[in-house]
Amino acid sequence: MSTHHESAPPLPEPDTPSQASRTRATTVPLIRQRKREGRTETPIVMLTAYTARQAELLDPHCDMLLVGDSLAQVIYGLPSTIPVTLEMMAAHGAAVVRGARHALVVVDMPFGSYEGAPQQAFASAASLLKQTGAGAVKLEGGAAMADTVAFLVARGIPVMGHVGLTPQAVNVLGGYGARGKSDAEAEKILADATALEAAGAFSVVCEGVVEPIAVTLTDRLAIPVIGIGASNHCDGQVLVTDDMLGMFDRVPRFVERFANLAEEVGTAARTYAAAVRNRSFPSAGHVYRTTA
Repeated sequence: MSTHHESAPPLPEPDTPSQASRTRATTVPLIRQRKREGRTETPIVMLTAYTARQAELLDPHCDMLLVGDSLAQVIYGLPSTIPVTLEMMAAHGAAVVRGARHALVVVDMPFGSYEGAPQQAFASAASLLKQTGAGAVKLEGGAAMADTVAFLVARGIPVMGHVGLTPQAVNVLGGYGARGKSDAEAEKILADATALEAAGAFSVVCEGVVEPIAVTLTDRLAIPVIGIGASNHCDGQVLVTDDMLGMFDRVPRFVERFANLAEEVGTAARTYAAAVRNRSFPSAGHVYRTTA
């Protein structure tokens, strides 16, 4: 079977409520328009993707695909997202864009590529979009990043924000625990998201916050709020795909395992190994023979 994108068979119709999104790729304005009054009527579906084939499989069912810096742990076995580079994000982002036909592809900006100054952020984001063909970037941080978000948006770069638990700040936060438990922390999260909206972010991820804050945030903002470890009141949901597929033994409490692929992969590998060792594979049907 050919692996060239051009020769791949047509993918099934995307599972989306909007007829417009069935006839053209999902865009930033379409995502933003999904929230008109109050929370989004039909939740926005978002999953992470890191490879072209993964994108092909997820794309028909998702409104957005996030090339997350979670690839640090999922792909590279790193302890956190801190070591991720622009080069890593560009390589995986380009692969995902090649596999996606319907979903809006959003690429995470890695730690250290945007915090220094708006000009640094623009150079990094422009490079990512040029190299990948993605539709938007995502960056972590709240009010402190508002000027940077405004700078990017004014120069044609769509930005998704990220508040609450921000993994790139794990060294400052001291861990991955839920945020918003104190009044002061809750107010900061709300202020951060409001500042990002005012700066021009088209959407914001709300991660690892206590549910009342996620509900308030969703009702307060006019842009979609995408929850992860937040509330089903949010305008949409995102999960790390490998967590959702059961590829890891340990996952956060907010993850639902919709499959157990780790067990299936182990079973397949064990069956293959047995077939090789008892010489039942390859069989006669798997080998090439000279013609008579």
